[in-house]
Amino acid sequence: MNALSSKVAFVTGGSRGIGAAIVRRLARDGAAVAFTYQSSGAPAQALVESIQAAGGRARAYQADAADAAAVARAIDDAASHFGKIDILVNNAGVLFLGPVDTFALEDFDKTLAVNVRAVFVAAKAALPHMGEGGRIINIGSTNADRMPFPGGAAYAMSKSALKGLVQGMARDLGPKGITVNNVQPGPVNTDMNPEDSDFAKSLHGLMALQRHAEPDEIASMVAYLAGPESSFVTGASLNVDGGFAA
Repeated sequence: MNALSSKVAFVTGGSRGIGAAIVRRLARDGAAVAFTYQSSGAPAQALVESIQAAGGRARAYQADAADAAAVARAIDDAASHFGKIDILVNNAGVLFLGPVDTFALEDFDKTLAVNVRAVFVAAKAALPHMGEGGRIINIGSTNADRMPFPGGAAYAMSKSALKGLVQGMARDLGPKGITVNNVQPGPVNTDMNPEDSDFAKSLHGLMALQRHAEPDEIASMVAYLAGPESSFVTGASLNVDGGFAA
């Protein structure tokens, strides 16, 4: 029997990159998976069809992570369709880089809206549909622990905020049997951060394992936290970063 048989997962930002790898892995482990996308409608539909072709269950919802009402509607609809939400994965995120003196306030606000506020919004929307044994898993960043290059202040701040949010939520939800954790990736080989770029190569010298992760390597940690073997893990921020923060 698959580890997540009978479970229902909801993933924000699930149509590409790390998010798509998470959706595929949770579906492979037996979960029914609903996920949001912002603008990648064709990849989202292709992902749904591939999961269904393999005998799984999946649904895609168009929702901007910064739009609290849209995210809540998608979660409520998924819960209505599948009957519940057991696992929430907050993967949607944005990355704006630039020095503090020229960093646009609009980009700062969007960073907070998507990387922090949307996590809180999705958790509040999912909790009425989540019972004992529920899992909330956020995709943070190793930059919460180490920011070794200029221009990343706002991004690092947003991912650091998730550590405090997770610790507090773990305390709030522990009595309900719900765990809350962060997965903190290092550089990951996606279309937004390809391993063969000049910037990527500059990061490898900062790492113990001098390569990018593949999205499936991040998804495997999410699958562990979503499954029964992680039942005593909560309030944790777990680096999957090739030693970037070591």
